[in-house]
Order: sequence, then structure tokens, then C-alpha cells
Amino acid sequence: MSVVQDVLLNFFCAFFGTIGFAVMFNVPRRFYLSCGLTGAMGWMVYCLAVQGTSAAVASFFGALVVVLISRILTVRLKCPITIFMISGIFPLVPGAGVYYTAYYLVTNQLGEAAQRGLGAVKVAFAIVLGIVFIVSIPREFFQPRYWKKRWKLRRASKEA
Repeated sequence: MSVVQDVLLNFFCAFFGTIGFAVMFNVPRRFYLSCGLTGAMGWMVYCLAVQGTSAAVASFFGALVVVLISRILTVRLKCPITIFMISGIFPLVPGAGVYYTAYYLVTNQLGEAAQRGLGAVKVAFAIVLGIVFIVSIPREFFQPRYWKKRWKLRRASKEA
């Protein structure tokens, strides 16, 4: 499979998977496309970042993108952030890590269980940090009025 096909496959799988979670969480239909794009963009950033860093760091960057896009869409579409963030974050959740941790615990392979569990906790913690970093930015920062006002003030101070 070529690189382009791999990228497109990752994008569309994340896109439709995110829409699937949006449907499952009863997100209004008019937000499906936005939810899908949010999740797909976060997954693409993860795929790019995981090439040179660990899964936890890549998940952090993916979560940053998901929450940033969610904040922008929240202001633009006037709806709660959870509509985009919850469904968009699902491609990044370490489900396989948690599954294999439980599997290795049940099969009494404690060393492997500890390794997988620690990896899953790192990824989960990175996702939480990504969410906290973007959510801590004031809402006004994402509104066009804020930037227009700043631009006018900067322009007035240069003229004076």
C-alpha cells in the first residue's frame, strides 16, 4: 500500500469512526461532519507525531488539536464543546493498551501487564493534559470580535 493510500485510509477510518461515536452519543445530525473532521484531524496529527516521538507525546499533540478545533467550532457554531471533544477524542483513547493490560493480568503475565498498563496510563494522562491546556484558554480568545478589537487597538497605537 502506498503512503498516500495509507494516509487516506487513516483519515477516513478516523472520520467515520468519530461520526459513529457522535451517532452513539446522540449528537445532532448537523454536527456530524464537524465531529468527523475533528476526530480525523486529531488522529492525523497523532499519526504524524508518533513517527518521531512516543505514543504518549503523540497523543498529547493529537488531543491539543482535537480540543483546539472543538473550541473553535464551539464558538463558531454556538454549541457545547463536549459535542466535538468527546467524540473527537475517541480515536486517541488507548483502548488496546487497557485491553492487553487486563488480558495479561488474567493470564498471569504480570511484567507485560505492568508495561502495557503504564503505557496506557501515560497516553491517558497526555490526553488529559492536552485537554487542560486548551480549555484553560479564555473563551474570548476564540471569538473574532476579540481579534478585531486587538487589531484596532494595535493599529491606533501605531498611528499615535
